[in-house]
Amino acid sequence: MEQDNEEEVKTFKDLGICEQLVEACDSLGWKNPSKIQAEAIPHALEGKDLIGLAQTGSGKTGAFALPILQALLEAPQAFFACVLSPTRELAIQIAEQFEALGSGIGIKCAVLVGGVDMVQQAINLAKRPHIVVGTPGRLVDHLSNTKGFSLRTLKYLVLDEADRLLNEDFQKSIDEILDEIPRERRTYLFSATMTKKVRKLQRACLRNPVKIEAASKYSTVDTLKQEYCFIPAKYKECYLVYILTEMSGSTSMVFTRTCDATRLLSLILRNLGLRAIPISGQMTQAKRLGALNKFKAGECNVLICTDVASRGLDIPSVDMVINYDIPSNSKDYIHRVGRTARAGRSGVAISLVNQYELEWYIQIEKLIGKKLPQFSAQEEEVLMLFDRVAEAKRISITKIKESGGKKRRRGGGDDDDNDDNDVEKYLRLKSGKNGKMSKKFNKKRV
Repeated sequence: MEQDNEEEVKTFKDLGICEQLVEACDSLGWKNPSKIQAEAIPHALEGKDLIGLAQTGSGKTGAFALPILQALLEAPQAFFACVLSPTRELAIQIAEQFEALGSGIGIKCAVLVGGVDMVQQAINLAKRPHIVVGTPGRLVDHLSNTKGFSLRTLKYLVLDEADRLLNEDFQKSIDEILDEIPRERRTYLFSATMTKKVRKLQRACLRNPVKIEAASKYSTVDTLKQEYCFIPAKYKECYLVYILTEMSGSTSMVFTRTCDATRLLSLILRNLGLRAIPISGQMTQAKRLGALNKFKAGECNVLICTDVASRGLDIPSVDMVINYDIPSNSKDYIHRVGRTARAGRSGVAISLVNQYELEWYIQIEKLIGKKLPQFSAQEEEVLMLFDRVAEAKRISITKIKESGGKKRRRGGGDDDDNDDNDVEKYLRLKSGKNGKMSKKFNKKRV
């Protein structure tokens, strides 16, 4: 019977969404609700707390934004809802989604994130917005320091990318926020991945929540083609250049482990004629948004990034994700590859694995529950690029060393520089016990 009911739900109107918001969905091209929306919205409209687990790119924002906006229409007030995000870019994106859905009903949003002038944010708060979207640290700053700002009348709290928000980095800020808001409220937790910490928070601040799993616990979408390439560490840049050259018409996101690597790799790729741009936590907020906008606009088709860009960002045209460095936390893999194959589109994810990263990669395969096929690359063809790549790398390292990192202390950016120690730190290969596993691994995969 449940299956029949699911098949009958064809539109947002069927879920109980009011006519004004149905029209807003239609104007955004949302013809039918996604799975997470179809399952979450009816419970939310009934006033239930929610824990929502869904794949990235599956419409989580709409699943919490629509019920909040509908409740706001019924009882308008300032500071009605607060949405917390682990990254600045995701917070801005969520606010844009609220504003797009609420454009016909006069919704006002305020975005509170670091790297932006607090005075201007305080001015926006003085206008008494309906929705506040922000990162935990900056929200706490305003609760402590902005005169007249309070969330004592808040009706809805949303934690997006909840697993990351429950990490130690944000724990103190989250606790302070929970102390400042009313206990009588609706609380929604949404993420692509969930951890044991969610259960702890559930006991602390959710009341009889409905848990919705619109995906298996750690899953990727069916339209995503995932492959790996096992390579010698010294040829890693060559393989990256080879793949980007082979897929030259595509838009790609390349994930690295460190901010310094984004800087160096983007210089190497530019020296080889590829339109690459870096984004990392070392950059000012303006530089980060500038890099994202250039990538979205197509001025650059390769975005070199750290995990700051792996959470929630909806860049519709990403064709390929390359894990240049394998994440040490296997759950970050789900978020990284979730940047492509979004909203039913197809995409490719390729992981470059060297002998030092094998243990991390094996953990990823265990997490997603399958062994991935090998990316087809002829080593002879790849190594034909070696001399050009080595020269581009030499020029890039020289440029970074000559610049001496003078600007970096002021916030970093697209043209900012890293010092000699950073280059050495990036170039230094870590030795480890997992290097012994490479032959064994290759035998297993044959």
